Amino acid sequence: MDLAIAEAKKAETRREVPIGCVIVDNTTGEVISTGSNEREETQNAIKHAEIIAIEAACEKISSWRLEHTSLFVTLEPCPMCAGAIINSRIEEVIFGASDPKAGSVGSINNLLAETAYNHQPEVLGGVKAEETGDLLRNFFREIRRKK
Repeated sequence: MDLAIAEAKKAETRREVPIGCVIVDNTTGEVISTGSNEREETQNAIKHAEIIAIEAACEKISSWRLEHTSLFVTLEPCPMCAGAIINSRIEEVIFGASDPKAGSVGSINNLLAETAYNHQPEVLGGVKAEETGDLLRNFFREIRRKK
């Protein structure tokens, strides 16, 4: 999670919402890919940290199947990212802060536990939740202050 937090801080320096993601190979412990939000700089709604990390991991291993990997992300995944996690067969998802407005891994719904889908990763939420939540709260507090 510390590497995902570092990615979130990189996003913040680019004036992006500070969300970071890291994908790790569970068999070797190697970091396969990283990502941080790029929505503002690209003006592209799908440039979430998880999507960027998943794309990079698929490219690196030359496969859409990210079996035997763990995804660490600083904020509970949204529905789009949860769908990408399911479709890429990620084995485990570890997230920091919950997202009561868009979280789809327990807050609003739990797409990753839905047995109608062909894949259900293991999930662990709340890892370093205070630290990851503070990154977001401070970011938005500063935006409101500047307005």
